[in-house]
Amino acid sequence: MVLLIKVDGDYMNITMMFSITSLFYIIVLNVIYFSKKNVNNRETNIYSTILIAIIFGVLIELAMRIAAPFYNTAPIISDILAKGFLVYTLFWFSLITLYCFLVSFNENKYLIFKKILIIFNIICDIIFMFLPIKYHFPERAIYYTYTLGPAINFLYVCVFLLILLNILFIIINFKKVYHNKKYYPIIITLILYLVAAVIQNRYPELLLNIFIQSFTTFIMYFTIENPDIKHINELNLAKDAAEKANKAKTEFLSNMSHEIRTPLNAIVGFSECMLEQNDLSKETKGFAKDIVDASNNLLEIVNGILDISKIEANKMEIVAKEYNPREVFNSLCKLVKPKLQDKPIEFKYTCCEDLPGVLKGDVAKVKQIILNILTNAAKYTESGQIEFIVNCINRRDTNTCLLYVSVKDTGRGIKKENIDKLFNKFERIDEDRNTTIEGTGLGLAITKSLVEMMGGRINVVSKYGEGSTFRVYLEQEIISMEVPENNVEEIEIDYNGFTNKKILVVDDSLINLKVAQNILKPYNFDLVTVKSGMEALDIAKNQTFDLILMDIMMPKMNGIECLNSLREMPGFNVPVVALTADAIEGTDEKYKSAGFDDYLSKPIDRYLLNKVLRKFLK
Repeated sequence: MVLLIKVDGDYMNITMMFSITSLFYIIVLNVIYFSKKNVNNRETNIYSTILIAIIFGVLIELAMRIAAPFYNTAPIISDILAKGFLVYTLFWFSLITLYCFLVSFNENKYLIFKKILIIFNIICDIIFMFLPIKYHFPERAIYYTYTLGPAINFLYVCVFLLILLNILFIIINFKKVYHNKKYYPIIITLILYLVAAVIQNRYPELLLNIFIQSFTTFIMYFTIENPDIKHINELNLAKDAAEKANKAKTEFLSNMSHEIRTPLNAIVGFSECMLEQNDLSKETKGFAKDIVDASNNLLEIVNGILDISKIEANKMEIVAKEYNPREVFNSLCKLVKPKLQDKPIEFKYTCCEDLPGVLKGDVAKVKQIILNILTNAAKYTESGQIEFIVNCINRRDTNTCLLYVSVKDTGRGIKKENIDKLFNKFERIDEDRNTTIEGTGLGLAITKSLVEMMGGRINVVSKYGEGSTFRVYLEQEIISMEVPENNVEEIEIDYNGFTNKKILVVDDSLINLKVAQNILKPYNFDLVTVKSGMEALDIAKNQTFDLILMDIMMPKMNGIECLNSLREMPGFNVPVVALTADAIEGTDEKYKSAGFDDYLSKPIDRYLLNKVLRKFLK
């Protein structure tokens, strides 16, 4: 172990150059490192200590060089500096060992190992104080000296033990070494000290410790301990954690949606069947209607929570399709009028004449946006009127249509200071005045998010106590200016024309099968129900069906597995429609891509069911 080099000589110049250069770069590195905001964790704390400690190490070494010429007159100073350097060297190796342990093992064991290293350093430092150091003057030159003796030998033993520990940690975690960059500086340090041992065996007067330690510190900064890299890693970890949390939340909400929709299917289904019974009293039918309305409100809440979850997880997608805008706006009018109930409200709908006949865009989201605004107007308007106005600007150069939709009401209005809060999630304005109005405060938050996703904008002008005007601007692609003929959506349920049709309904829930039987009863189908995918396969081998309605989440064999098995049967060409409580956006495309011919969600919408039946059976 070389500790001192005396006066002028080639070795003196080389090692002094190493020390001065190391001091300059270490000071610069400390300034750069501590001027930045650092991540607060144990690895960073160890590295910060290494950076500070190495400054003291370089200063001690330079002080030893300055004191070397005066060794004969003031030996005690050289002894203090030499033993201080021994203490520093052991401390630096202990820090590297602690760092290696931390990246190799569970942090729960870190504090125990740290205490062991502290005790080890204290005992070794005390031993250093009592062991002598010998100064050697080689016969071939009188201008330099280096140290030997029991203290140096004891340091060799201590450092060798720490090196063995580092090697042991690396061997134990050998599979991680290739992928974990935190091991690289440690491995480089071990290799450099092996090379230094060989060099110093030949040239003991060359002091390479500080140079190797400085180089290792630099390598650590530019590979694993750079604050910028640390912050990026922290952000990536936070992003991964957020994505996992969002995924878990989405899965939870999906399951909750399924669990809620399953009993809702029974509640809505049986209530609607009661409304069709002629032998029930007016009061009983009123109760049934209230049950349907309450169930639909609950369904809107579930859908809203699912939508906001998809938006937050960035899983909401724009699905562009061709559609007839007049048909869409007419259907929205028919949907919102029942929400007005018996209020003295005049509903006005106006559509511009130059509206294109066919547009292309995400028609489902267009309907959801406008329906949310219309529903809001219906909720908060007690009397007066609601004006639904559709205008457009057709841009022939870009072949696009800027839809300009306005909904004006004479409702309660919004205070000026509350307009900014209007689109916040789970926040309802004037809660004390609106306690009787149902809602979660999600509708407008979802509406704004959907509008922005589609590249549009939404604004509101309101006067408190007099009413509000919502305006939505959406750009859609023009497919045709001509209005399609005979393309009006059917809203009346047609039970006729389905005689001699045989349908198989597959569902593991007896109550859902009972709902399906009652909803399908007016069609006079030859209806067969089974409770599992296996039963569906067995009966499909022996009987011929015109249509199969298939539940998805079933034990032992789910709907997709059952469908795949049916498709493998020779000559099987029966249309199969997914009938499921899994109703997150994009589910219809998922099941269609899985092989289903169409998709229906629970609770069963009778109008959509009628549309599907007409599509495949009439």
